[in-house]
Amino acid sequence: MKGILGRKVGMTQLFTAEGKLIPVTVVEVKPNVVTKVLTSEKNGYVATQLSVEDKKNSQVKKPEINYFKQANTTPKRFVKEIRDMSGFNLGDTVDASLFEAGDIVDVTAISKGKGFAGTIKRWNQHIGPKSHGGGGGSQPIRQTGSLGDISGNRVWKGMTMPGHLGHEQVTIQNLEVVKEDVENNLLLIKGSVPGAKGALLVIKNAKKSSQKKEAIKLLNLKEALAKNEIFELAKKYNLELNMEMSLKEMKAALDEAIAKSEGENK
Repeated sequence: MKGILGRKVGMTQLFTAEGKLIPVTVVEVKPNVVTKVLTSEKNGYVATQLSVEDKKNSQVKKPEINYFKQANTTPKRFVKEIRDMSGFNLGDTVDASLFEAGDIVDVTAISKGKGFAGTIKRWNQHIGPKSHGGGGGSQPIRQTGSLGDISGNRVWKGMTMPGHLGHEQVTIQNLEVVKEDVENNLLLIKGSVPGAKGALLVIKNAKKSSQKKEAIKLLNLKEALAKNEIFELAKKYNLELNMEMSLKEMKAALDEAIAKSEGENK
C-alpha cells in the first residue's frame, strides 16, 4: 500500500495522441513529511503517518512543536495515517513520483456541503402527481413519501427523511492517474474526485484493483506544432514525411534535403 496527501486544484481537459478528449482533475501534491512510523510490534498495526502544509504560528500548540521536531519539520496542518504503508523512515519526504501514469487509485475527501435538502434531492425519491391535488400538504409534489414501518408509533433511525446533505467523507474508487509532474508537484487524475476546489485529498492505491493500466499517450502540443512547421517546409523540397516519425528524425530528414538542394544549386 502507498498513499499521499494533496489538495484539489480544479478540473481541466487533455487530448490524447489519438485526438480523444479526457477530463482530468489537477491535484497539487506538495512533498509530504513522514512524521510517524507505526509498527505491529509497538502499535499493533502497520501504518505511515504523513503530514503536509505548515500551520500558522498563531494556530500551533506547544505539544505539537516537540512532536514534529522529532521528524525535523515544522507543525503541519494536514496529518493522516496510511494503513499498511511501509518502507519509510521518520523525517522522509514523499512526493508526486510515488505514483506513475497508469496507476489505479482511490481518492478520499470531504464532499461539498449542500445544506438542508428534501427527500427528492437527498434520497432520489419520486415526486408526487402534478394533477389531482398532488399528495396533500403545502407542497404536495415534493413532499416526503411513505416512511415504511413505524411500529411503536415512532420514526426509526435511518429513515429517508429530509436533512443535511453532503459534507461527509466520500471515497471514489478505481480512478486512473494520467500524468505525474514532479517538477510542479502535480498529479493529473482521470475523472472527478470528491470535494470542492481547495479540498484536502487522500490518494491511495486502489483497494479493489491491483492492475496497472497502460499509460495514456497525451498529445504534446509543442511537438505537434513543430511537426506541422516541418511538414510545410518539407513541401518546398518535395520531401515525404510520416507523422509517426519522431521530431528528431523529421528534422534530420529536412536538414538532409536542404543540404542536398543547396549542393545542387551550386
